[in-house]
Amino acid sequence: MAILKRIIEDLDNALRHDPAARNRLEVALAYPGVHAIWGHRISHFLWNHQLKLVARIHSNLVRSTTGIEIHPAAVIGRRFFIDHGMGVVIGATSIIGDDVMLYHDVTLGARGIEKGNRHPRIENNVIIGAGARVLGNVTIGQGSRISANAVITKDLAPRTMLDHADFFVI
Repeated sequence: MAILKRIIEDLDNALRHDPAARNRLEVALAYPGVHAIWGHRISHFLWNHQLKLVARIHSNLVRSTTGIEIHPAAVIGRRFFIDHGMGVVIGATSIIGDDVMLYHDVTLGARGIEKGNRHPRIENNVIIGAGARVLGNVTIGQGSRISANAVITKDLAPRTMLDHADFFVI
């Protein structure tokens, strides 16, 4: 029953975030961002149960159908929503909190090939605009808003609001 409650929570979350969404059935059948997070949960489960190759194959199938690439090792909280998700990339050591929203073409990526934590940590209640790049082992503080096309390479304090004038944070 917990799985059904989580699915309903995801559907209702999409309805809250997208004024164009009309009902749960439409979201369940026609929202690739929701499909990507559902697929990630399966891949993440497989990854955590040492079925890493199967997890990678599954995540690639999800990517090919949604246009959204989420590494199976990434940790993602509840009520995560990807709107117009084509081109979203979430790296292996990314950690995403609860109530986070990403728009299309967002990258949560690494800055190099170093080992260990090399991807961003996104705290709760963060919104990241279309085309934004959050790169490296950085933390985006709770309640922050990142504008479209911003490039973030350093930590952001909680409740940071980057508007269109703040394209690059170095």
